[in-house]
Amino acid sequence: MAASRYRRFLKLCEEWPLDNTKWGWDLGAFLRERVAQAFREGESTQISDPETCDQIYDSLARINSNFYRYKYPRLRDTSFTEVTVEECRMVLATDSLTQMEEAKKGLWKKLKEKFSQKNTEEGSK
Repeated sequence: MAASRYRRFLKLCEEWPLDNTKWGWDLGAFLRERVAQAFREGESTQISDPETCDQIYDSLARINSNFYRYKYPRLRDTSFTEVTVEECRMVLATDSLTQMEEAKKGLWKKLKEKFSQKNTEEGSK
């Protein structure tokens, strides 16, 4: 029985899209890691709580199939801020977030980091 659960989770991982713009915090990559941890022994892994495992699978499968998107359709594809889906993806990309973090830093922090990096480089020579 654990073998069929393992195969279902593997199929779900294959279907779940990876977002290469979100390094380190992509849901698809996280899902793959957790499945690998939970099923370390592959098909021979013993499941301690099969009901919970099935519930988790069913929930993830509903999210992946856009069940709730079709059950509760939206009138428009924007939020209250009038930001489109593509604009949200662009803002939430890891590159954009790191640029925003850099912009948030004050002048003092930027100078401090710059000179601390130079000092460590000179000390290592």
